Amino acid sequence: MTRRPLAPPPINGPRFNEFIVSPKVRVIDQDGENLGVMYTREAMEQAQAVGLDLVEVSPNADPPVAKFLDVGKFKYEAQKKANLARKSQKTQEIKEIKMRPNIDDHDYDTKMKKVLEFIDEGDKVKITLRFRGRELSHGQLGMALLQRVQADVVETAKVEAYPRMEGRQMLMVLAPK
Repeated sequence: MTRRPLAPPPINGPRFNEFIVSPKVRVIDQDGENLGVMYTREAMEQAQAVGLDLVEVSPNADPPVAKFLDVGKFKYEAQKKANLARKSQKTQEIKEIKMRPNIDDHDYDTKMKKVLEFIDEGDKVKITLRFRGRELSHGQLGMALLQRVQADVVETAKVEAYPRMEGRQMLMVLAPK
């Protein structure tokens, strides 16, 4: 039984030092100076002479671009940058406001304050109008209420899904402009 040589351990992140597979690389030193195209082995020796690693920063170029860097610091800064980008992302949520067709004026005003607050935060708002019992036969009341909502938010939001019936509910979706 013949033994196969051990493959290098899988690494995450950029290739560096002996993990660089291309025979020649374009080399940039620690000060940002372009040293030109040279053999990978020669570039690695120069990097080790300075006390740094040879890190492949652009593997898809022809020839690949490698730089003299501290690989641990490079990975740490890349991870920090990715975390910052993930933190600053704003996901748009759909908030739901439930009403009834015969809602009182004060209750309506309170719900509309919440709707405007959600839209100002950049979220979509789904307005659900619930019909119970005989209210279902007066669909025009629900449609009038949703048109009133639409008129009240016309300058801050646009209607993404116009009012429609789904069983005993009438739905409408508003999105920020």
